[in-house]
Amino acid sequence: MTAEGKPDKRILAAIATLHAAAAVLTWRDLRTRAAWQVRGDKRIWRTASALNTLGSASYWLFGRRQNTTPRTDAQ
Repeated sequence: MTAEGKPDKRILAAIATLHAAAAVLTWRDLRTRAAWQVRGDKRIWRTASALNTLGSASYWLFGRRQNTTPRTDAQ
């Protein structure tokens, strides 16, 4: 914060850049990933990542399925 109590513009620009980069990476991964490899609806993950950086972080931590084989009813 500056002496006047306002946030530093450089810090805000850095945070905005990080948020934009996280959202772009999340959207690119969602575009290339099959629906069965994502926990939940892709539209919800896109919305969450656009709203805040925590949405993108949540997708990378919880929204992606780790196994690479599709689920079947026989399993």
